[in-house]
Amino acid sequence: MHELEKKIRARKAVIGVIGLGYVGLPLASNFTRKGYRVIGFDIDKAKVKKVNKQINYIKNVDLKKYKKKILATSKFNKISLCDIIIITVPTPLKKNFIPDLSFIKNSVKSILPFLKKNQLISLESTSYPGTTEDEITKKIKNKHVGKDIFVCYSPEREDPGNRYFKTKDIPKVISGQTSNCLKIGKIFYGIFFKSLVAVSSTKTAEFTKLLENIYRSVNIGLVNEMKIISKFMNINIHEAIRAASTKPFGFRPFDPGPGMGGHCIPIDPFYMSWKSKQLGYDPQFIKQAGNINTIMPKWIVSNVEKNFKLKKINIRNSKLLIIGIAYKKNIDDDRESPAYEIIKILEKKGAKISYHDPLIKKLNFKSITKNLKSISLRQKNLKKFDASIIVTDHDIINYSHIHKYSKIIFDCRNRFKTKPNKTDDKIIKL
Repeated sequence: MHELEKKIRARKAVIGVIGLGYVGLPLASNFTRKGYRVIGFDIDKAKVKKVNKQINYIKNVDLKKYKKKILATSKFNKISLCDIIIITVPTPLKKNFIPDLSFIKNSVKSILPFLKKNQLISLESTSYPGTTEDEITKKIKNKHVGKDIFVCYSPEREDPGNRYFKTKDIPKVISGQTSNCLKIGKIFYGIFFKSLVAVSSTKTAEFTKLLENIYRSVNIGLVNEMKIISKFMNINIHEAIRAASTKPFGFRPFDPGPGMGGHCIPIDPFYMSWKSKQLGYDPQFIKQAGNINTIMPKWIVSNVEKNFKLKKINIRNSKLLIIGIAYKKNIDDDRESPAYEIIKILEKKGAKISYHDPLIKKLNFKSITKNLKSISLRQKNLKKFDASIIVTDHDIINYSHIHKYSKIIFDCRNRFKTKPNKTDDKIIKL
């Protein structure tokens, strides 16, 4: 039995998690539940301080439960104390939709001087095929990968806000740079996940992750375009989706919305597109889905303006309440949220914006008019707005109160489900 394998099985291995964000911190907490000691690494000293003081900054992660089990630091020399190194850093986009691997590159650069024999490095950040090999394996010069040190790629598959699938229940895709790397990776991840899906190469695993998210992007783009078409035809798209969903094969329902948000789906298709272009192929299908999803906030605003004209309301100087800022329901994550683009467009048209989101108390967004903070849904607040726009439909929001006291409701999430051929003068479906 390999020395590292012995440590993993005996729960003696120290796990280093690089990046203490929405992926890294919950992952670190999961490791401690199995009895492992965890060292968290982050260049954000504020996060490091909060972790060490057990101050929660991510919903559903109670740091007080893991007192003294998770040590956070910005000093990468402590990598030498780790047996397992998990990299969960952001992979955003630069201008012109070019992949930004700076967080991965800087992380690898920071750990290289402190690597030792018998360590496992696993990249979990989403990136284009070839990243693990080019940015990790090829950078390790003084150790034999597959013998002295082990390199894996195993993408995170989290679905924030999903009540039905816990992390351990989601099959874990795993790949290794060599067969020995894969063997060690399977031993490690097998402790935390009920099932593993081993693939033949790190490139395949990277491709798999992008495929999953592009599949969602394309289907969301399709149903968003169908929503636009249904509006021209005066057809309730949601009724049509429900009816189509009764087919027992060949159809999977996706819900339309005001656009896409989050850390993956709006970004990952561009990683695949960029890499494909480098190899000489310009993908069309992926690009078109992205275009449709990108225009949705503008389409929402144009329909608000159109309905206002019918009601003889001028959008300039109108008072509008945005309901929900998070990029999806029941989470406190506002990254790439379409709500921000909607607010931006509305403010440029002269509308005065307020918002309500019980999970987002302060916006990570510079409003044109003021620093916006979440307001309550008191009667007097709701009555002063010309309309409420439901962008994100958290379950904990009081919708009956909104319906009772709002003058107009633009429902972008089908929160108010009306029966076919039944209308509600207050509710406009977008």
